[in-house]
Amino acid sequence: MAPPFSHAGELAALATAACWTATSLAFEAAGRRVGSLAVNLIRLVLAVFLLGAFTWLTRGLPLPTDASVHAWVWLSISGLVGFTIGDLCLFRAFVVVGARISMLLMTLVPVITALMGYLVIGEVLSAKELLGMALTMGGVSTVVWERRPNAEGGLERLPLAGILLGLAGAAGQAVGLVLSKYGMGSYDAFAATHIRVLAGTLGFAVVFTLTGWWPRVRAAFSDGRAMVATGIGAIFGPFLGVSLSLLAVQYTEAGVAATLIALTPVMIIPVSVLVYRERVVWPTVVGAMVAVAGSALLFL
Repeated sequence: MAPPFSHAGELAALATAACWTATSLAFEAAGRRVGSLAVNLIRLVLAVFLLGAFTWLTRGLPLPTDASVHAWVWLSISGLVGFTIGDLCLFRAFVVVGARISMLLMTLVPVITALMGYLVIGEVLSAKELLGMALTMGGVSTVVWERRPNAEGGLERLPLAGILLGLAGAAGQAVGLVLSKYGMGSYDAFAATHIRVLAGTLGFAVVFTLTGWWPRVRAAFSDGRAMVATGIGAIFGPFLGVSLSLLAVQYTEAGVAATLIALTPVMIIPVSVLVYRERVVWPTVVGAMVAVAGSALLFL
């Protein structure tokens, strides 16, 4: 499908990274108050209604009833993999190691996405694109190895459980992104997102029923601040962010889109410093500069 203007896919990917910055911080705040599980389900339910209202206004259809069977099958699988499995792990990582570190672990997404794009839909990246991806991932992932202060005033490595949860989230997002491109084709990106969110919501409903976690959802509604944060996260996450990510993969290679989306950890740094007063060491700054250079290479 031809892009409406030059670098439309790349710009959509950068906009996705900005949305992920807002949503990850919002969901971290909400998850610390009421738990990541309740936040996961509530934000998807909110996104179902947001997407339904938007597509009703723009397409005259509150539900994606005009999608083909091919689109429904593959986008639904993508939603289950990306939302139910991937985000279940990622949101728990937000609570264990924080939004900034969790998103840094997502730098493996471009590698997995590029590999899956080659295996599933036959995408081949140019040498320049591979170099740009390598610079971006290398720069951002530098921060994963930083040590952070502990309660005793010393330095410690990140918890292994948080790292493994973040990596599982990365795998879920990468596989979900490629399956989305395969299932979507030239179909409307917001309607395609609606299918993914509907499938993800159904997946979470099954998980909550099997585990008996519904009381956590009811309890979450009594926390007004958590609900505000969840609402903000739903707007910038499964509504705008996911839809923009599908536009990105629709107009450029999945690996390139995933690399630019992986700039989220760089965008989080100034917010972490100014709002949360986190101390950022020099490897973080150098890594951010290398990541920006790699991203710029993708636009040349």
